[in-house]
Amino acid sequence: MKITDVDVWVVNLPLVNPFTSSFETKTGETRTVVRIRTDDGVEGWGESMWGRPVAAIVESIASDLIGTSPFALESFHRKQHMVPFFYGYLGYAAIAAIDVACWDAMGKITGQSVTDLLGGAVRDEVPITALITRADAPGAQGSQLPRAMAEHAVRVVGEGGFEAVKLKGTKDSTGDVAILRAVRDALPDVNLRVDPNAAWSVPDSIRAGIALEEIDLEYLEDPCVGIEGMSQVKAKIRIPLCTNMCVVRFEEFAPAMRLNAVDVIHGDVYKWGGIAATKALAAHCETFGLGMNLHSGGELGIATAAHLAVVASTPVLSRAIDSMYYLHADDIIDPLHLENGRLRVPTGPGLGVSVDEDKLRHYAAVNERDGDLTG
Repeated sequence: MKITDVDVWVVNLPLVNPFTSSFETKTGETRTVVRIRTDDGVEGWGESMWGRPVAAIVESIASDLIGTSPFALESFHRKQHMVPFFYGYLGYAAIAAIDVACWDAMGKITGQSVTDLLGGAVRDEVPITALITRADAPGAQGSQLPRAMAEHAVRVVGEGGFEAVKLKGTKDSTGDVAILRAVRDALPDVNLRVDPNAAWSVPDSIRAGIALEEIDLEYLEDPCVGIEGMSQVKAKIRIPLCTNMCVVRFEEFAPAMRLNAVDVIHGDVYKWGGIAATKALAAHCETFGLGMNLHSGGELGIATAAHLAVVASTPVLSRAIDSMYYLHADDIIDPLHLENGRLRVPTGPGLGVSVDEDKLRHYAAVNERDGDLTG
């Protein structure tokens, strides 16, 4: 069983509404899609963050896959160990796209789901988080904004059945605190989080954190930059701190532990370089008594299915994960089942998803015409 072909597409898909954060506003998502084929006709599909730069890296290392087994992932990762050194996040994303495609192929070859290959399911559905941003309250300003955001959050939770809500924060920490207080008043029972993507200073993070203690946040994610800054904030507030920015590779884990900088780490198959790496991160978190959750970078169905397989087989991943899946206006696979704020874990061989190649070609043509939207 040998890999004979590696194909790469870059696709642009629209979001149902604009999505804003402390550093960007976007109306669509760009993703890299990879397909491997074997000499027995098996296809494995992968998908990763960002677009043309990641696709170029995939194409540059694809020749190393030809003639190898999709099961030989350890050898593949060792051979590509310098790719993240030279390309950073983009390198991890490129490796992950291939990694996921190989897992999909392994499952199809063996007739097993990726979840079963990872040890079997401890849950068959995964709660996802309602993600809210200031773009969800167009026209609302000043004192009107908190109320408008709270009304939107109530609508989203009521319609979607979500058990957790996350506000994408901005540089305006005072305004974010006001929004969160309004959301908590309107939704007293949901798990509530905020993520300003390190846009706040350390003093503003401490001030906001103290102000938010009374509303029982599940956690405060990346209020400020770096392990040192997070450690200073954590020493002053009583809210758990989460990160997807200051611990993003294994060599950052030990410094974060020594400085007592975080309580929860957000993993991500695509930012950490693959499925096995994300499972290894989960083992680290369990060993050191940390919580863990999954970050969302705009996954379409293929990437979401890979995240679901990891969550389904990993006990420590018990929280509602971040997922932008429900915010996309379309997909390149047959839709995943989402009900009451929960995604059902696919059970078919491999990732358990079917790619619509007509849609794949259509959205690849959109990227060829418009260029990358994100990344």
